[in-house]
Amino acid sequence: MTSAEHVQFAIKELLHKYPDLSICCADFEKAFYRVADTYRSGGKLLVCGNGGSASDSEHIVGELMKGFMSRRPLPEEQRHTFTSLFPEEGAYLADQLQGALPAISLVSHSALMTAYANDVAPDMIFAQQVFGFAKPGDALLAISTSGNSGNVVRAAQVAKALGVTTIGLTGEGGGRLAELCDVTICVPWRQTPDIQERHLPIYHTLCVLLEKEFFA
Repeated sequence: MTSAEHVQFAIKELLHKYPDLSICCADFEKAFYRVADTYRSGGKLLVCGNGGSASDSEHIVGELMKGFMSRRPLPEEQRHTFTSLFPEEGAYLADQLQGALPAISLVSHSALMTAYANDVAPDMIFAQQVFGFAKPGDALLAISTSGNSGNVVRAAQVAKALGVTTIGLTGEGGGRLAELCDVTICVPWRQTPDIQERHLPIYHTLCVLLEKEFFA
C-alpha cells in the first residue's frame, strides 16, 4: 500500500468505530503529513497539554519512541556498529533497541516546571521549553480540550515565532489554538470527557500511520 492508501484505510477504520469524527478527517490527514514531513526532514515532535491532556502527551511519546504495533528492529548497518564496538554485548544491545520517532513530552520536567512557575510565570512553562528545544523543521502538538489553555496557547505562539509546525488537538470550535495552529483537529464535542475520549483514537491512529510510514 502507498502512504495515501494507508491513510485512507486508517481513516476508514477510525470512522467505523467513531463515525462522529468524520468532520475531523481532512484536518487529521493534514496533521499526519505535517508530522511525517517533520520526521522525514530529521525533526522531532514536542507534545504538551494539561491534566488528562498531559497524560495523553506522555502516551503519545510512548507510542512514538518505541515499537507500537510492530517491533521496529534496527537496520543491519546499525546492528553491525554495535557488534563491532562491543563484541560480547553488541548483539544484546542491538536486539533490545527499537527504531524511534523522536518525541518529547513537555509535561515531564518537574524541576524545570516548578522552578519556572515559581521564578518566572506559570503560563510560560511550555513556551520556555519550546524556546529551548525547538528548531525550524520540528513540530508541536498542542493539546487542549477548550483550545484556550493559557500555557498551551503560549507554547503555540512561541512555536509559530520560531518557524515550528503547529498542530492543535482540541474540542468543538478549537478556541485560540484554531487561530494559531497550522492544522487544528477539533473533535465535535464540548464536554471534557467526551473530547478526551475522541482524542485517544485520533492520536493512536496517527501513531500507527507514522510507524507504518517509517518502519514498514
